[in-house]
Amino acid sequence: MSETSILSVRDLRKVYRVGDVDVHALRGVDLEVARGEFLSVIGPSGSGKSTLFHILGGLTPPTSGSVSMDGRDLLAMSDRQRTDLRKRTVGFVFQKYNLLPTLSARDNIRIAQYIARHEGTDDPHFADVLKLLGIDKRLDHKPRAMSGGEQQRVAIARAIVNHPAILLADEPTGNLDTENSNAVLNLLRDLNKRLGQTILMITHNPEAAAFGHRVVTMRDGRMVHPAA
Repeated sequence: MSETSILSVRDLRKVYRVGDVDVHALRGVDLEVARGEFLSVIGPSGSGKSTLFHILGGLTPPTSGSVSMDGRDLLAMSDRQRTDLRKRTVGFVFQKYNLLPTLSARDNIRIAQYIARHEGTDDPHFADVLKLLGIDKRLDHKPRAMSGGEQQRVAIARAIVNHPAILLADEPTGNLDTENSNAVLNLLRDLNKRLGQTILMITHNPEAAAFGHRVVTMRDGRMVHPAA
């Protein structure tokens, strides 16, 4: 892993057993992500991109290979260490916003701080992020009173409140119309440009992928475009 890289993946493989059949979800993936990069990983359903996402986030183990994130060997960690990594080093944004419906936007964000035992809603940097995301006036609203685009902005704020080294976004515009999709993608690009937030985004949409600095393509469990 080079000094400028935040994420390095080598010969990553994942095999699922379905009945008597081995399903090869990843077939030797190599990937390098530079610190401060906005990387898009594109591919059709079944290409292995979601499996890659879950492995990089420490949500599921690979069958073999190596993953180094922010200088740490992900696969050498215990379950507890990987949990700590998810809380402190990785931010997640999903297609489904995964907001708690009974909590306000503010409390949906604060719960991520509580889990990671961080403080920061009074941090000027965080206040700037809320303004950048356009939700500083919506913090007392519950999800049901917010549009899909606003809910996704809250989800992004929750993902970055603890200043993660890398933001992993899995189809972050999948539930949004074109206008809100473009707004969210522009926000991700602004977070990357203004704050230097490293982002790895999984998508099946070429127009969404184009918002990244670099696009790599997956098919049948392999990278089919240059990954570095």
